[in-house]
Amino acid sequence: VTPLDLVKCRRQVDPKIYTSNFSAWRSIFAKEGLSGVFFGWAPTAVGYSFQGAGKYGFYEVFKYYYGEKLFPNANKTVVYLAASASAEFLADMALCPFEAVKVRMQTTLPPYASGLREGWSKVTAKEGIAGLYKGLYPLWGRQIPYTMVKFATFETTVTQIYKTLGKPKESYNALQQTGVSFLGGYIAGIGCAVISHPADVMVSKLNADRQPGESGGKAMSRIYGNIGFKGLWNGLPVRIAMIGTLTAFQWLIYDSFKVSLGILRPGRILGQDEKNND
Repeated sequence: VTPLDLVKCRRQVDPKIYTSNFSAWRSIFAKEGLSGVFFGWAPTAVGYSFQGAGKYGFYEVFKYYYGEKLFPNANKTVVYLAASASAEFLADMALCPFEAVKVRMQTTLPPYASGLREGWSKVTAKEGIAGLYKGLYPLWGRQIPYTMVKFATFETTVTQIYKTLGKPKESYNALQQTGVSFLGGYIAGIGCAVISHPADVMVSKLNADRQPGESGGKAMSRIYGNIGFKGLWNGLPVRIAMIGTLTAFQWLIYDSFKVSLGILRPGRILGQDEKNND
């Protein structure tokens, strides 16, 4: 998804830079070749790998802890929302430094840095470690609602799909289950892309245009004054395509792994109940 992310970030920072996504890719490819289209792949891969591990791993932990230990009778959707928010809060701390480097690389022309290592060194040399975290609050503002919608919508959508099909999940084979996961993931991705987009625009703007010593609140007020409410929705169609596809494949991979291990329901393994009863 790096080519989509590259164009999305540049159009958020400068709406007039390209007339369309396809013209953007043509322009970038003509000037920089295929490597230019995938520019920023390293911080994207590393940052979102760390974030993904924390997001999905902590989600399962918090879902079990909140739903089974603390509040066993709580509404399931409330448990999904609380678990996903808690997991994303922690996961974003791992993502933030790489997101800061990625946005600077992708949104400055000529590029701020040619790679992750150079970008990291330049930020820390000039601003210290704090420079890598100056977008943390707006990142939380983007990612926490995004993840809450992502998990709650996915869980609810998949449940509804199986209800519509009229058979329990366990009656379908692995390929059919992963197909449902892909569809549920794409639907969830559309929802979380829309709800988190204004914060995503602000994160891109802050990492590209925040002045040295400027407070977060002052920077956001200045940026909003320049772009207005309409500007907070720049690049939404490409982000829906990007996030929908990304989320669908995330759930496809994650759920396929669970299915391959015989985990039919979160935290429970096929045959475990029978073994416990024995």
